[in-house]
Amino acid sequence: MSGPEPEDASADAINSRGALLAQRQECQAAVRTWAAALEQLRQLRADGSDDDEHDPDGMPLSLQISRLEGLIRDEDARLSEIDHALGNLTQGRYGVCAECGAVIAPGRLAIRPAARTCVSCARLLP
Repeated sequence: MSGPEPEDASADAINSRGALLAQRQECQAAVRTWAAALEQLRQLRADGSDDDEHDPDGMPLSLQISRLEGLIRDEDARLSEIDHALGNLTQGRYGVCAECGAVIAPGRLAIRPAARTCVSCARLLP
């Protein structure tokens, strides 16, 4: 077996681009939601309404703020990975392992379209 036919490769690229763009939109929506929530919490703190630090039933504002900042950082990193994958797709390098240069299995890309490594190399990374 010699690999995918050119039209199959083109269809795969279209499917991959669609999956990546959909994930990108999801990430952007999540960041907008969390940024709005973060702004509300910061406004509460600025208004002097942050007296929940000693509330045994509630999560302190500082913890909520830290959690949202972490979620936003994670999504920003995910957006960066997606943008990297879209760039690789445009340059014809999509689906090639960044570590060993092997083709990344289509099943891996179907599950994780922004994957930079094949399964074998992913197992070796921290």
